[in-house]
Amino acid sequence: MDGNRQHLFRTCEIHVAMRYKTRLSGILSQTFQRPAFGLAIFLPDGLGHLGRGPIAYMFTLCSHLRLTRFGLEPMRKPTTIEHLYLDFDGFFASVEQLRDPHLRGRPVGVIPYAGGGRTCIIACSREAKARGVKNIMMVDEARRLCRDIVLVPQKPDLYRRAHNALISEIGSVIPVDQVKSIDEVSCWLDETQRSEPTDLAQRIKNTIRYNIGATLTCSIGFAANRHLAKIASDTKKPDGLTIWYPEDVPAQLARLKLEDIPGIGRSMVKRLAAARVGDVPGLLALQPKQMRAIWRNVTGERLWYALHGYAVEAPETERNMFGHARVLPPDQRSLDDARAITRLLLVKAARRMRRSNFYASALYLWVKGFERGWGNVAPLGEVQDDMAILAALNELWERVTAVIPPMTKIMRVSVTLGELTLDTARQPDLFANDDKERQRCEALSRTMDGLNSRFGQTVVSVGPWAPPAGGNVGSKISYTRIPEAEDNW
Repeated sequence: MDGNRQHLFRTCEIHVAMRYKTRLSGILSQTFQRPAFGLAIFLPDGLGHLGRGPIAYMFTLCSHLRLTRFGLEPMRKPTTIEHLYLDFDGFFASVEQLRDPHLRGRPVGVIPYAGGGRTCIIACSREAKARGVKNIMMVDEARRLCRDIVLVPQKPDLYRRAHNALISEIGSVIPVDQVKSIDEVSCWLDETQRSEPTDLAQRIKNTIRYNIGATLTCSIGFAANRHLAKIASDTKKPDGLTIWYPEDVPAQLARLKLEDIPGIGRSMVKRLAAARVGDVPGLLALQPKQMRAIWRNVTGERLWYALHGYAVEAPETERNMFGHARVLPPDQRSLDDARAITRLLLVKAARRMRRSNFYASALYLWVKGFERGWGNVAPLGEVQDDMAILAALNELWERVTAVIPPMTKIMRVSVTLGELTLDTARQPDLFANDDKERQRCEALSRTMDGLNSRFGQTVVSVGPWAPPAGGNVGSKISYTRIPEAEDNW
């Protein structure tokens, strides 16, 4: 009997921690018996459909079994391609070339702010990459490799609008299943699309070319699950098309380096080397529990299932913070300038938090100089209004900067609102006895938010509102979060 069948035929007894009881609904007190698999499940009374939370996720990874409201079922292994993954090529620089015809065909580097001669390239065009320029490369080094590189300051709102237009065009060809980042999307394939992937990919590429512009190209991968489709899309760039049928995957993966697998970085390569795994074939030869042990969490086991072609889906993530960071322009790197910019970033983060109906219980501050950084945290007590948050920043700033030499040049500042609570679960602080004051301040903050939304810009704020040169306070190139229009107010 093979390993998979042994997993399926063994009996599993699962006890759910009672501390999750309040998060679950429905009633499922009976014991499921699956004669075909010899499987038994035992759940405490009152625990019903587990949804997509941590318990359901734990079950999903148990012995090739998938939890449904009717019990555990074998984890499905598709026999054909089911997912499309689309990754735009040099997205930010390509949008700049689309906006300005004079940049087309030229090496372009996107930098954080105008005149950033001592900063880094945060995105570059395919012409620049062909000359050896890479993302997150210092400008001086990029110029040594490519003397005629054209530097343009980032325009986050332009990229947001380009993203929305592209999603609309892709959606006219095939429904978009998930937007993974500002330049990556995935789609679920129906029966017809699975039989004609090349035609589908060409229709998407032509739609983008003729309805948006020829400078924006994309690489598309097809595979049995989303993770494999993403890996496939990265193997042929730019403007590539890669189709990995299930029977082709082992040979295709064997050609890659460990670093080519999403989820494997430098530190993980070292950890794998310590486990005597030096290449992808060695990785594929591991067992699920071995992967879990190396990763030291369930992510390694999930990756095993994904690489072996199972229909595994990532669990829904929960929001745990709102924050902003910014590299400061060369002429605004004093402590006073850094404080003013930090204040604006925090207000932006607080506005985002209120739009999502959260409260924060902690404020984190990080200030970085050329050689070292300083940071600290302040408790908040479940607040969301600007007044309480800014008051906490004033106290936290004094604590952090008390140990920073006065003439220190500040390179970067970062603020984060953490330990979040949904507004429906917020409990007033019995000891602070300030709930009436908090309600008044929250109403004032929401009124200001409404006025700013009505006029599409910051027209009212607590204290001065003086964005630094270059703008983009609270809005920047974001690879994981899709910016909102409000980020640019």
